[in-house]
Amino acid sequence: MGKIKRQLSLGYFYYLLLLACLIYSCASIQTPQGGPRDTNPPKVLKMEPKDLSTNFRAEKITIDFDEFIKLANEFKEFSISPEMEKPPILKAKLRRLEIELQDTLEKNTTYTLNFGKAIADITEGNFIKNFTYVFSTGPTLDSLSVSGNVKNALTGANEIDALVFILPLARDTIFGKRKPAIYTLTDSSGNFKLSNLRKDSYKIYALKEAGGDKIYQQFTDEIGYIKEPFVLDKNIDTLKLNIFKELAKDFRIVDRRLNTDGSINMEFNQRLRKPEIKVIDPAGIDAGKIVRFTKNNDSLKVWLKDLSFDSVKVAIIDEGKALDTVKFTRSKKDTYTRNIQAGDNLIGNMLNPFKDLKLNFNFPIENIDISKVTLLEDSIPRKGFTLTKDSLDILSYTFSYPWKKKEKYILKIGENAVTGFLNSKNKEITKTFDLDESDNYSSLYINVTVPDTTKNYILELVNEKKEIVVGSQRILKSGQVIFANYKSGIYFARIVYDDNKNGLWDTGNVAQGIQPELIWYEPKEFSIRANFERREQILIPKIPNP
Repeated sequence: MGKIKRQLSLGYFYYLLLLACLIYSCASIQTPQGGPRDTNPPKVLKMEPKDLSTNFRAEKITIDFDEFIKLANEFKEFSISPEMEKPPILKAKLRRLEIELQDTLEKNTTYTLNFGKAIADITEGNFIKNFTYVFSTGPTLDSLSVSGNVKNALTGANEIDALVFILPLARDTIFGKRKPAIYTLTDSSGNFKLSNLRKDSYKIYALKEAGGDKIYQQFTDEIGYIKEPFVLDKNIDTLKLNIFKELAKDFRIVDRRLNTDGSINMEFNQRLRKPEIKVIDPAGIDAGKIVRFTKNNDSLKVWLKDLSFDSVKVAIIDEGKALDTVKFTRSKKDTYTRNIQAGDNLIGNMLNPFKDLKLNFNFPIENIDISKVTLLEDSIPRKGFTLTKDSLDILSYTFSYPWKKKEKYILKIGENAVTGFLNSKNKEITKTFDLDESDNYSSLYINVTVPDTTKNYILELVNEKKEIVVGSQRILKSGQVIFANYKSGIYFARIVYDDNKNGLWDTGNVAQGIQPELIWYEPKEFSIRANFERREQILIPKIPNP
């Protein structure tokens, strides 16, 4: 009898265990298996009270979605306008979002809850973009709106997912200090719209940020703005903002290092105008130095002849004014490896038939033993070439020779043929290449008409992606510009309105109310076809289209 009871008890236990497992499996949230990846954000099924409600009196808002949701970075993403001393509390519960209003609401006021990218599905993290909830404590809603477009000031491309925000003029002091309450993100065409705004005076900004905190950080972010505030008393739909990267307000060295070959590198956060470098301690080291600034004067390399120091102080000077001093230290036991290497101007393994071979060394060169340099043309040694030092670049040499079509070339610079700074030497350098077909190149002739001969312009030819300037010429009067012997491809022409006549495109400055210099793109593309000269005209507009 006892044995039977034990069997019954054991069976009852297994029954309860099975029942518990079934209940748990039904209650558990399971991630769907298989099928295509979900890329759609959650959809709203119901709002209580309804969106755009008037005479609002509720203390809690509930929003139901079609799938399980989560909150992501809600402290950065969520905002409410007007702001409250006690911000609402957000809670995600399965498919529901609950918003508890902690503070007393103002009378006859329209409130906008902006969730940014705070609401996402729980499985794939797909967020809802520009999701808002609006209500009014009075009988009517604020109904004014501002819309427009955001572009990149340099490329003219539409800015996607740029943060556009407005600040009531009385609150403009929070710019760069606190995140805005009224904002939106641009769409795939760079367009934006801010709705349910009250009549007021505003300033508007567009921000392409790196950190995601919605606060402008000059060092990392790009900014666009309209200088003058505007009075919003009717809908505005024509605002145009151009985003640019500001030059840093205060000079700073962003990178500095003493290299393994004994040279020094420095990078700056500004483009200097007339830079100099001076070794101030030990002062005797300064005389033997060699300095090379980059084209934009925003970085440099220094070679010091005397490396016997324990530490050295270097001053950075611009236009005669000392900007900063930096100290480098070394151990007297430190040893340095100096191996001369050479870059080139080959495209793949092809040499532009209208250019000589350019060799770019990593050390200032003092001598090249031409007897150790060999040029093979179709495996046959050739003479008649020259090596000429570049008068403007201490690291560059030009290798000239009457190149021939359909020949394979091998250039060998023998070991120790090159002597550089501090008696540095090279291992064998080999360059293998062919002469490209001249039929793959052509020229572009552009007749340019200027609207004002008292002003300066810059005509730039850029690549298809508008990222690289492949040719540039200053324009002071109407006439013809020739871009000769360019590789076939798609190019665009743009005009820089060089207001300060310095031959460069200058960016803007928010604090000083300076906009970047205007850029206008010729609408048609300039396709250069192989072995076919193209002739075009550009009529520079007096004021470029926004």
